[in-house]
Amino acid sequence: MSADPLVFMMGQYAAEFPRDRRYAKNHMWGQQRTAGIVRFGLSAYAVRLLQDVYFFDLQIAEGMQLSSKQEIGSIESKKAESSLYAPVAGRVTAVNESLLDDPTAINLDKYGAGWMFELECVAEQLLSPEEYLKHLDSAWEVAQRTIKGQANA
Repeated sequence: MSADPLVFMMGQYAAEFPRDRRYAKNHMWGQQRTAGIVRFGLSAYAVRLLQDVYFFDLQIAEGMQLSSKQEIGSIESKKAESSLYAPVAGRVTAVNESLLDDPTAINLDKYGAGWMFELECVAEQLLSPEEYLKHLDSAWEVAQRTIKGQANA
């Protein structure tokens, strides 16, 4: 992870966010790999909410064109089951096939081996780390109620 990450406190848990990435409101990080190629994975915030991912499936393939917010797969953990959506529009250039057989890297190395896919896209469409933390501040109260089963409170 890059030096001096930003930190968002989720109760007593410190979720860290590397400054060398950008972030989507759907809690994915994006890291510029080469000109126009961005690698995506789940942020520490998402991984903490999910806890212990045990199933991961992507329904995308190299060369496929995605639209923003298009459903691309699903993820299951001891806490939740959720669909995954493309954070931005772009063309798929790589899929981390090893996660399809064993998704534990999402839990253990979310900013490294836990990457999910790469897109040819514009990284600047994503939030800066500081903008993402502001987004988390505004969403945290709702997330806490959801975690506690009080979504309608």
